[in-house]
Amino acid sequence: MRYIEFEKIVEAVQSLCISACYELPGDVLDALAAAAKKETNRPAAGILDKLIENARIAKDQQIPLCQDTGIAVVFVEQGSNVAIKAAAEKTLLDAINAGVAAGYEKGYLRKSIVTDPLDKRSNAGSNTPAIIHHLVVPGDKLKITVMAKGGGCENKSQFKMFRPTAEPEQVISWVVDVVKQAGADACPPFIVGVGIGGNFELSCLLSKKALLRNLGDPNSNEFYAKFETDLLSKINELDIGPQGFGGDTTALACLVETAPCHIASLPVAVNIECHSHRHKSMVL
Repeated sequence: MRYIEFEKIVEAVQSLCISACYELPGDVLDALAAAAKKETNRPAAGILDKLIENARIAKDQQIPLCQDTGIAVVFVEQGSNVAIKAAAEKTLLDAINAGVAAGYEKGYLRKSIVTDPLDKRSNAGSNTPAIIHHLVVPGDKLKITVMAKGGGCENKSQFKMFRPTAEPEQVISWVVDVVKQAGADACPPFIVGVGIGGNFELSCLLSKKALLRNLGDPNSNEFYAKFETDLLSKINELDIGPQGFGGDTTALACLVETAPCHIASLPVAVNIECHSHRHKSMVL
């Protein structure tokens, strides 16, 4: 059994929160640069160039990419031979939340979590609790991924339970309509995560996990790789464009993840992500 110190996890999560909010991933920057070169709408191309410049300034000056530094969504893969060395009352989840609180404080990141969703809605002051998805996997490593998910794009995400007889074109049409409804409010160009299968809650989780894929990596299944390509093409025909100025680039990528489902069901979830697609990973 391999033991990892509680404080080491706190420090790792703190670092991930800050770096995620300061530094846009390379695959996203590459996608923005490629889109800017291909964009036929000159004002839209100018917006894409400004987004790239914004990312450069944020990294160079170590400041947030966006004023909405999001809710911390943390994906954890804990090896079955890994244990956390901590005081008896402390857990891995405690370490993650302590790291989020420390990261948002040290990084001067906006704290956006309210303690009660419907009644008083008072600010927690720490950006915790984080949304934590924990999975036990083989091995002796601990992989932690932090996604800073902005409220504007998250608010435009949707779920639908299709009839199991639905055709792929019907699913594509609905996803395109979800993106159309999101419009400029969700800060395009988007990365569109789609979860298909599982059940109600798993399809939504798959749609968010899809956003963690490298933008240049198509789905490993030939059918779904084509589905992604067709979906991206249809979305970019919407002419919403960067920040709603029109153009060829409403989305940078469409990423689909799937799971087996019940014979009577076809759950589909769409998770909209804005151009400021902030996530970082670390393996301990």
